[in-house]
Amino acid sequence: MSLIVQKFGGTSVADSRKVLAAAQRAIQAHRRGDRVLVVVSARGHTTDELIALAREISERPPAREMDVLLATGEQVSIALMAIAIQGLGVPAISFTGAQIGIVTDSFFTKARIRNISTERILQELNDGKIVIVAGFQGVDENYNITTLGRGGSDTTAVALAAVLGADGCEIYTDVDGVYTTDPRVVPEARKIERISYDEMLELASLGAGVMHSRSIEFAKKYAVPIHVRSSFSDAPGTWIVDEGQARRLGSSVTGAALAKDEARVTVLGVVDKPGLVHKIFRRIAERNIVVDMIVQDVATDGMMTDVSFTVAAGDLAETLLAAEAAAADVGASGVSHDANVAKLSVVGLGMKTHTGVANALFNVLAEAGINIQMITTSEIKISVLLDRASAGQALKLVHRTFELERPTQDLPGPFHPRPLPGRSKPAEAQNGEGQGQSQGRVKALGGMEDLVISGVELDERQARLTMIGLADEPGQAARVFQAIADAGVLVDMIVQDASKGGRTNLSLTVPRDQAEHAAQAARRAVDARVVVEPALAKLSVLGVGMRTHTGVATRAFGALAEQGINIGLINTSEVRINIATDQAEGQNGLECLRRAFLVPAQ
Repeated sequence: MSLIVQKFGGTSVADSRKVLAAAQRAIQAHRRGDRVLVVVSARGHTTDELIALAREISERPPAREMDVLLATGEQVSIALMAIAIQGLGVPAISFTGAQIGIVTDSFFTKARIRNISTERILQELNDGKIVIVAGFQGVDENYNITTLGRGGSDTTAVALAAVLGADGCEIYTDVDGVYTTDPRVVPEARKIERISYDEMLELASLGAGVMHSRSIEFAKKYAVPIHVRSSFSDAPGTWIVDEGQARRLGSSVTGAALAKDEARVTVLGVVDKPGLVHKIFRRIAERNIVVDMIVQDVATDGMMTDVSFTVAAGDLAETLLAAEAAAADVGASGVSHDANVAKLSVVGLGMKTHTGVANALFNVLAEAGINIQMITTSEIKISVLLDRASAGQALKLVHRTFELERPTQDLPGPFHPRPLPGRSKPAEAQNGEGQGQSQGRVKALGGMEDLVISGVELDERQARLTMIGLADEPGQAARVFQAIADAGVLVDMIVQDASKGGRTNLSLTVPRDQAEHAAQAARRAVDARVVVEPALAKLSVLGVGMRTHTGVATRAFGALAEQGINIGLINTSEVRINIATDQAEGQNGLECLRRAFLVPAQ
């Protein structure tokens, strides 16, 4: 007998009619022979209304009391769902997060799950009941009610699927899947049939609001297949699965996304020596601020560098306080910022094997006269920072350029989402057996949302090219990458720092044996000084939770600083941090990062 977790969002339980419709979906699965656990969100705009009510009373309500207040929204939903299911003739029981033992840390309004007890849930499932659980909430070790923050019900659902060894997690929402981009901005956007965890992580961090990063991190960590579906249709949705199941034929880009509410902060005039970058980001991490794009380019004349990064616009005021304190600590010349920027990204597994994506992206923006302010890359993502006013137009152009409206071809053969490896079978638990196995699994998942570092890598085969003093105007990056592509050279890391005085620096890494060839092509393409650094080591830290756990980059920078290793280039993504340093320091850097993140040598 299969075990299915179904999650219904706020729009799916917004009124009595929708509650009954959701109840019928759960009953349908139950009568099919599945054991069913339902997770529900607060109805409609309940959470927003509760927040507004609190702020009518106090401008800064205490975080602990806000959690007590906000948790009531889901409590209403679970009771109504249980009443609906029982009224339709099927036994059901509802539980708050505290009642089933969802234990979290004590970071109110943004708590993380530490562990979940399954004994009570399994007992009720084995008795033939549909179990309904309140999403978004838990309890800390002192029995304080806590909430999990934005997207918390998704996180609850995937976490329960993980500890119970469920066959899948169905996320019911008001859209019928994950789209190539926001269909409200680009009507031609197409529903994606399958997408990998890493692709979804990148898109979720960019504001693709169907799912949230923490729930995808859970799914990837514990191999939980997710099916995003419409509450109002029986049509298949989008499967979020591992990379092997998500691969498509001939497709380099899976989707494009726009994060509109971004702000850029630059710490200016940082002396290029070990430890100073660490001091900057330690100040930011102390305030629990999530940093996204991090760009440190090559030091000008070997002396000074600028360090730029982006944060959510709502965090800008607090970030500036931290950045200004950090600038004073390191003797930097100042801090600048821009609150009117947006981040446009293209994401796709195919970027690992298809060349020309960066070139095509930069070209289409140049043709439209849209200037690029910053660039960062990963294996499966290219992000550019743009003026917010031109961001919507840029997204439409990019979607059209990569023909994302066209259906892709899946790999041949039937698609069956792979089950969670190593789990206890639901059929065993049905007869009272397997409960000990499941509880053993729960112990193994203690600290469920802990950061997981999967590896630390060293690549000593690359060289760095830097275009110094490049004119900060549309088309410059496009000319560089067209010339390098025409020269047949593959590019790995791309970093463009924020403009200063109408000029910018653009750095990229290429295979060492092709560095001079690429440099000659770049010199012919643009009017800028092109510098080649052949002795480069690229250190990479890979894992799950890299962005949502603040301070991961800070830990890496600190470990290198303790060894006196200077950082020459940085770029970041949802799943990795790349740091370039001198080749002579590569092996030492690899060993100190392994120690910092407790990763054994291969």
